[in-house]
Amino acid sequence: MLGMGFRSTETVIEIVTADLGEALAFYRALGLGVPEGVDEAPHVEVPLPGGNRLAFDPESTVASVTEGYTPPTGEGRVALAFGFDTPAEVDEAHGALVGAGAPSVHAPFDAPWGQRYATVTDPDGTHIDLFAALP
Repeated sequence: MLGMGFRSTETVIEIVTADLGEALAFYRALGLGVPEGVDEAPHVEVPLPGGNRLAFDPESTVASVTEGYTPPTGEGRVALAFGFDTPAEVDEAHGALVGAGAPSVHAPFDAPWGQRYATVTDPDGTHIDLFAALP
């Protein structure tokens, strides 16, 4: 419970990477079940123990939905993504978080990968993505 009357239903840890193939090779070598043939995909997800997922997005995917995106030059290329049951809950969560002072990276929108999506930043500047499947 985020304490604002709505509840996240799942968690995705997202890594924004400069070289998707290299990142996926690393996590395959680490033993995660990263499928073959996805090294050029715009988005890749791998199930983690406990029902969560690890997602990988190349910088080009993030840049395509975040105007003015500049990749970080050092460490800290991880975003957290929180799933909701409905697109309306994404809108509600985004509004409540922005209303509480969180900067909005982009307002809710219907993403081409079939989700309602929005992004805010936490107090340390970490991107926090909010999403729900579109009907």
